[in-house]
Amino acid sequence: MTRRPEAPGPLMRRGPRPLLLHLTLAMLRSNVSRATSPLWNADWPTSNVAEILRSVQSAVRDGNLEGTFAAEVIAESLEQDAALIEGIAAYRRHPWQRTLTDPPAVWEEGGSRLLDYANSGGANSGGANSAVGDSGGRPVLFVPSLINRAYVLDLAEGNSMLRWLAAHGVRPLLLDWGWPGEIERRFSVTDYVAGRLERAMTEAARIAGAPPVLAGYCMGGTLTVAAAQRRPDLISGLALLAAPWDFHAPDPERALQAASMLPLLEPAFAFSRTLPVDLLQTLFALLDPWGVADKYRSFASIRQDSERARLFVAMEDWLNDGVPLAAEVARSCLGGWYGENAPARGVWRIAGLPVRPEAIRMPTFVAVPGRDRIVPPESAIPLARAIPGAVLHQPAAGHVGMAAGARAETALWRPLLGWLRGMA
Repeated sequence: MTRRPEAPGPLMRRGPRPLLLHLTLAMLRSNVSRATSPLWNADWPTSNVAEILRSVQSAVRDGNLEGTFAAEVIAESLEQDAALIEGIAAYRRHPWQRTLTDPPAVWEEGGSRLLDYANSGGANSGGANSAVGDSGGRPVLFVPSLINRAYVLDLAEGNSMLRWLAAHGVRPLLLDWGWPGEIERRFSVTDYVAGRLERAMTEAARIAGAPPVLAGYCMGGTLTVAAAQRRPDLISGLALLAAPWDFHAPDPERALQAASMLPLLEPAFAFSRTLPVDLLQTLFALLDPWGVADKYRSFASIRQDSERARLFVAMEDWLNDGVPLAAEVARSCLGGWYGENAPARGVWRIAGLPVRPEAIRMPTFVAVPGRDRIVPPESAIPLARAIPGAVLHQPAAGHVGMAAGARAETALWRPLLGWLRGMA
């Protein structure tokens, strides 16, 4: 089987993907704006057209709905379309490229690797203190999502949580799930948790000479809850970073809509035994159909040589560099998690046993970003309430920004480091 290329060709970015979907959504939004403009009035509340309404507020006050108002709406929607195209083009031609190289792999199984950041070198950490911590520092095994690349925690120079922690005396180990090959495409969630993850935990404890703290990010956090309950002997603590648990909070309707897509995905499962990246991206796009267009319009208006632009490109490259999900895992997540809300209801099972966070008895840190649109706070906070003695940290940050944004050191890195040091 041909392995996935590690990077696209020069100036050939993968995102925003699927590009046709985002352009179509933007076009539909503009056409609806134009078609319905004579019917609007200033008191109609809708987030989708709020920006347009503000821009033509004076025309509405004048009462000229059939003349100036409609013309202003058309002009504004055409201007937004142009800004979207300009933003996408600016992103795709931006010269920034990720230059960080992975540290040594100390364990491999199938497509997965265990990376040891105690040996990563400090030259690319980007902080004032770039020395790598002593390899005898507290080991922490980081577990990312199955559907995104692991390097979000090692995003770029100055935006690498793992290198920053290594520079401050921690020994970070990263489980890179990798690109699913023929073996992984047949995996269930139990295969990932009770199989590959537990073996990585065993190896991390052996390499470090002590049980590591298990730190799960996003979907990886949900998986680590099950692993921590099953094998408390292999770890010394648990850190859950923006980990979803109650999949019906705060909007059951949205979760059920995602689950209802499952029958439509079966042909893709039959073809490749995975949920392909572009279909995954489509599901996320439909949860926030205007979000991608809005952020690219904003990108077009900022200085392209600024730090803000560099970080935007780094994050977008990562967001669009997804990983397909094994078909059986996709069925479990969409049907069991989003459809049945099995984790929050206490009926999610790994290897036949129910996963119960209230049964976990170890130091636990739960980070719930307050501006998270991917994992709403209402979805993640129940874990902090269920695990006895858990420390709840709620930074004013977004899902990705908490881990790798411009303010991530304040939002998450330092609070997590303080908790790790306080465990002793």
